[in-house]
Amino acid sequence: MEEKTNPVKEFLFNHIKKSEKKYHKLFSETKLEEIINDILKNCFSKISSTKDKEEKIATLATGILHYMLTNSLITSQRKIIHKDIEMDIVIPDLKTLENDPKRTLIIYISNTLDKTKIKEKLIQLQKIQPETKNIWIVLAKNLGFKNTYVIQQNNSNFSKIIFDIGQFVNVQGQNKLKILRA
Repeated sequence: MEEKTNPVKEFLFNHIKKSEKKYHKLFSETKLEEIINDILKNCFSKISSTKDKEEKIATLATGILHYMLTNSLITSQRKIIHKDIEMDIVIPDLKTLENDPKRTLIIYISNTLDKTKIKEKLIQLQKIQPETKNIWIVLAKNLGFKNTYVIQQNNSNFSKIIFDIGQFVNVQGQNKLKILRA
């Protein structure tokens, strides 16, 4: 069965492909915020003005994080299920989560702004990640939850997420290459 193409991902990765040389240079200079800000500047308004806005913004955030994690050489697992709970991103991996939750980060990318649904998902995630400070949320709007990154075209703290992930990984001693040192 063929997987249906996602127009948001297609648009995002076409933009990334067109900007590849510029982004490689920025990666080599560790200017990760600039990459994310440039992607948001060029992609956000084109996908967020349509119906299903939160879902499309979540897809954009997921695509950006996958691209950034891969190119930053940060070990992660994506879209995995553990104990019947789906996780968007686990850093570094499920084995570390099971053995040492303090050294593991879960990133939840919400495709809704419904506070009740978000709280339900956080309760689920806390069943497998008791270190609540190690559960980070990506939302289209600030709803007052702790450890939240808001993805918006302007005034977004989302552009800092890769740097913060790099710091988390370095503090935990997981990034042997220490690419993202402060």
